[in-house]
Amino acid sequence: MELRIRNLSKTYANGVVALDRVSLNIPAGMFGLLGPNGAGKSTLMRTLATLQECDAGSVFFGDLDVLDEKDEIRRLLGYLPQDFGVYPKVTAYELLDHFAILKGLSGKGRRREVVDGLLQQTNLFEVRHQRLGGFSGGMRQRFGIAQALLGDPRLIIVDEPTAGLDPQERVRFHNLLSDIGDDRTVLLSTHIVSDVADLCANMAIINKGSVLLCGEPAQLIEAIEGKIWARFVAKQDVPAFQRRHAVISSRLLTGRTLIHVYDESDPGHGFEPARPDLEDVYFATIAGRHSGASPRQDA
Repeated sequence: MELRIRNLSKTYANGVVALDRVSLNIPAGMFGLLGPNGAGKSTLMRTLATLQECDAGSVFFGDLDVLDEKDEIRRLLGYLPQDFGVYPKVTAYELLDHFAILKGLSGKGRRREVVDGLLQQTNLFEVRHQRLGGFSGGMRQRFGIAQALLGDPRLIIVDEPTAGLDPQERVRFHNLLSDIGDDRTVLLSTHIVSDVADLCANMAIINKGSVLLCGEPAQLIEAIEGKIWARFVAKQDVPAFQRRHAVISSRLLTGRTLIHVYDESDPGHGFEPARPDLEDVYFATIAGRHSGASPRQDA
């Protein structure tokens, strides 16, 4: 089923506009919502998860009104929030079994089958009798996915799931998300570009409560082909280049500073054309240099 968001708005009491008429079509499969911290991602996730009210707008999942039919949506929803807390003295099996009861799995035999299956799927079965307080960050996140999958949800929302994970756990978590995203709608909210590049067939970039760009990653990258230029510079010269050019990123590479510039034509000054990637799309969009696809989806 498709998730359709129309003109969703939210302003907090302190005047911060968290969502500014956000409109998106989110099809089945993995969809990445990419943006910096404070962009409005978590506000949108909590609203879609029926945990927070919006000021205006509409959201439909298939024929269900997400904002008005909350109980029905919760039966179809799996949610892994940004800060997923666990009871440290309870084992993984005990807590997942408890969550299964809350999800309505009252039959003991069926519940054991489901809990065992989810622990196997998330590679936690061998540590099922370990207390959650001894789990690593990655193990806790995988447990979070296990609880989100209870009840065979059709809509799964995961908010900043790989933040703080080491590279090995991030790969393991990516593989897990990829496995569950084939026949459901999975909304992945993150500020990590590689999460979206590795996992998502469709994506949107959000900043300051507004959707700036949306589409398929490959098409968005193709749209900036020939517009990204690179050069190594001395670190102390970066501010001078920022004054003269539209520098969208700078990073250390083998001990040297590499800058990327967005320009429709050759900027000169020793720049060479660079093959763009999703990071270039992201940085150029956030910097206001690129808006190659329409951010509105009102149809």
